[in-house]
Amino acid sequence: MGILSWIIIGLIAGWLAGVIMKGTGYGVVGDIVLGIIGALIGGFLASALFGIPDPVSGFNFGSLVVALLGAIFVVAIVRALPGRSRI
Repeated sequence: MGILSWIIIGLIAGWLAGVIMKGTGYGVVGDIVLGIIGALIGGFLASALFGIPDPVSGFNFGSLVVALLGAIFVVAIVRALPGRSRI
């Protein structure tokens, strides 16, 4: 399932990252898109740094944790970028 499972887990992780990282946010859709990107980045980093062969291997707790950490990382980076107006 590879990339498809990353995207589906990323949907859930993006929503959770938006809930965890309170603030102005990007709305549900924006958080979900960032979650998908974060899941892909989290899966890549877990594989590259820790040697995990398939970090997002379906719908399980470990996959969700990897994707959630990646989503939180991406949301934090995007929120730290300059030029974003604070409302």
